[in-house]
Amino acid sequence: MQPENLLFLTGKLAEKSLNKVLAEVQNNPKVPPFKYRVQQIGVSVAALMTPDLIANRIKETGDADKVILPGLCLGDISQLATQYGVPVERGPADLKDLPQYFGQMGTTPDLSQYSVQIFAEIVDAPYLSIAGIIKKAQQYQAQGANVIDLGCLPAVPFPHLQDVVKALKALNFKVSVDSLSIDDLLTAGHAGADFLLSLTEETLWIASEVSATPILIPAKPHHMPSLYRAIEACLKLGKPFIADAILDPIHFGLANSIVRYQKLRKKYPDIQIMMGIGNLTELTDADTTGINALLFGMISELDINAVLATSVSPHAINAIAEADVARRVMFSAKKDDRLPRGYSNGLLGIHDRRPFTYSVDEIKEIAAMVKDPSFRIQISEQGLHIYNRDGRYEATDPFELYPKLNVDNDASHAFYLGVELARAQIAWQLKKRYVQDQALDWGVNSLPQQLVGKTAHREASIAARKGVVKKT
Repeated sequence: MQPENLLFLTGKLAEKSLNKVLAEVQNNPKVPPFKYRVQQIGVSVAALMTPDLIANRIKETGDADKVILPGLCLGDISQLATQYGVPVERGPADLKDLPQYFGQMGTTPDLSQYSVQIFAEIVDAPYLSIAGIIKKAQQYQAQGANVIDLGCLPAVPFPHLQDVVKALKALNFKVSVDSLSIDDLLTAGHAGADFLLSLTEETLWIASEVSATPILIPAKPHHMPSLYRAIEACLKLGKPFIADAILDPIHFGLANSIVRYQKLRKKYPDIQIMMGIGNLTELTDADTTGINALLFGMISELDINAVLATSVSPHAINAIAEADVARRVMFSAKKDDRLPRGYSNGLLGIHDRRPFTYSVDEIKEIAAMVKDPSFRIQISEQGLHIYNRDGRYEATDPFELYPKLNVDNDASHAFYLGVELARAQIAWQLKKRYVQDQALDWGVNSLPQQLVGKTAHREASIAARKGVVKKT
C-alpha cells in the first residue's frame, strides 16, 4: 500500500514549526507511513487563511492525496475539495497537536451513540404555566434530554397537570411525572404520560390502571427487599419497568447507595435501572463537570440505563448538557475498551491536558520572524508573551506590559490588547490553552463565539492610525 501523500497549507510564522513537528511525527513508528509537503501561502498567520484566499493562491495541489488546513481556518472548505479533486480537511487548532491528530488517523471520535436515557426534571412544574413548562422542556431537550420529567411538589396543587402532559405529548415529547400523590400519578397516566415516578410495592397497583411504565423504588429508604418484590411482581406480569435503588448524597449514604446499585445489577443483570444524579450534582459545592464524569463512569460500569437529572442550582445550570457529553464519552470508551481520554474536551472546563504547547525559546524564535507592527500574544509555562517587529515583552501581569506597547493614542487597539491579555492571564493562571482571537474553551459551558467584534476593533484601529474618523 502506497504511503498517503499529504499537502499542508500554512502561514509564514508557522511554517518552520510545522515542518519540525511533521518530521517528528513521520519518524514515529506507531504512525502509518506518509509523505508530506508544506506550502505557506503568503499570509503571516495561518488563522487568517480563508477558503477564498486559499482558492485564489493555490490553483492546484500536485500529487497530493489530501490537503490539510490549519484548524482555525474559518469558512466552508467544501469548495476547495471540489476545486482540487481531493479531500480537504482541517487539522488541529494548534499544530503542536498534530501527533494526537495522526494518532487518531485524522478522524474525530464518534460520539453519536449512547445507551443512557436522560430524564430531565422540571422541579417547579406546578408553579409554571403550560407555556413556561414547554419552554423549559425545549431547553432541556436541546441540551440532550430524552424525557421531560414533571416534578410535583408535596401539598402543592397541580390543577393543570393533565393539560401539561397532553400539551407536551402533542409536541412529541416523552413525559414522566414524579409525585407522591396517587391522584397525580393516575391523572398523569390517564393523560398519556410515558413514565411514572416513583412506585413502590404498595402503589404498584397504579401501573395496572394506566399504560405508563413505572419507575420502582424501595417502599422505605434503603429497604432493598421491598424493591426486589416490586421487581418480581412486574416480571411475573410481564410489565415493563425501571428500577431505582436511590443515590444518596455525600455523608448521607453515598457509598452504601453505590453498593446497592451494584447488588441490584448483579441480582438482575437484564433489567432496566435508573439513577437519580441530582443528589450529587445539586448538593455538592463542586464543579458538576467532574461529578458527572465520575458518575457516568460508574453508570457505564454498572450498565445503568437511565438517569434523572436536575438543573436547579446556579452551579448546576448545565448539568443536563454535561450528562449528555458524559454518557457519549463513556459509551465510546467502553465500546473501544479504552480509558475515557481523548474523546472530548466537553468536561474539561477549568484546566486543559496540554495548556502550554510552546516553550519560551520557541516563542522567541517565532517573534524574531515577525516583520510587521501587529501584536501576537502567546503563553508559556513562565507567563504571557506579547511581540511585534519592535520587540518582545514578557510578564505574568498584563498591567506590567501596557507601558511598553505604545498604544496610548489608539483606544481601539488598546482595548483589544487588554481583552486578549486578560484572557491570556486567566489561561496562564488556570493552566488552560490560549489562542489569540479565540475565546477560552470552557468545555460544554462555552458560549458560541461572536466573530464580528473581533474584526470590528481591527478596522477601527487601522482607521485611527490613518487619521480617519467615522461620521455618526
